[in-house]
Amino acid sequence: MPLAVCATPIGNLDDVTLRVLHELREADLVLCEDTRHTRRLLDRHAIRARALRSHHRHNEAGRVGEVVARLLAGEQVALVSDAGIPLVNDPGARLVSAALEAGVPVTVLPGPSAVEAALVVSGLAGDGYRFLGWLPRKQGERDALWDELSTVATPCVAFESPQRLAASLASLAAADPARPVAVCRELTKVHEEVVRGTAAELAARLGAGVRGEVTVVIGGATARGEGDEATATAVAAVAELVGAGAAHRTAVDVVARLTGAPRNTLYRSTL
Repeated sequence: MPLAVCATPIGNLDDVTLRVLHELREADLVLCEDTRHTRRLLDRHAIRARALRSHHRHNEAGRVGEVVARLLAGEQVALVSDAGIPLVNDPGARLVSAALEAGVPVTVLPGPSAVEAALVVSGLAGDGYRFLGWLPRKQGERDALWDELSTVATPCVAFESPQRLAASLASLAAADPARPVAVCRELTKVHEEVVRGTAAELAARLGAGVRGEVTVVIGGATARGEGDEATATAVAAVAELVGAGAAHRTAVDVVARLTGAPRNTLYRSTL
């Protein structure tokens, strides 16, 4: 039997496919991040699982051998995460790799995705997108990410902790205040909220933080030539501040914040 990787709701428990419900009902073993969380989904749809076991980052290594053996013996195994599709910033990669190496086929039962839901509702979707996973925790790593994204024309989607959201927005606003952003909170749930605006606007509006699960969509970089008039004016302002005694990085940060010019462009142009 193939290992069935099943997508589960990201919020609303009715957002589950008929195929997934059938698989969960028939499986000899359901592997899940949190048995209590998955049991709520099963109860909602009147499913009594034959066996329900936890399978998360902390015990996956010890579970893989046993699960692969059961698959090779012909048992039907379903893998789910707490929300969305397993392996997308969730456990399961080690098990899928081990199953394939053992000759066990793997099938995916698609369904809800916080990444794609946020991208669509953000209003920033284009021909493609880039998934960033979780935003960096450290300021230096965030700065490096914003510099990297300053020339990326496609929207980027990331997960963020509600406790760190304010710091991340403030960091992005300092690097690129005019960058379009959408903060999507509690998608598909009763208190779903989508806040759209520039990085600077959202940093001010959400500075006190939020509650619930958060997905952030960062719009693509606006195509701006480094030699256009606005950028040239900003570069001149940085040079003037440095000439007056300001530290180079401080001058770049101030001018970028006030003009919306990309910080990395100003930095390179005024070295």
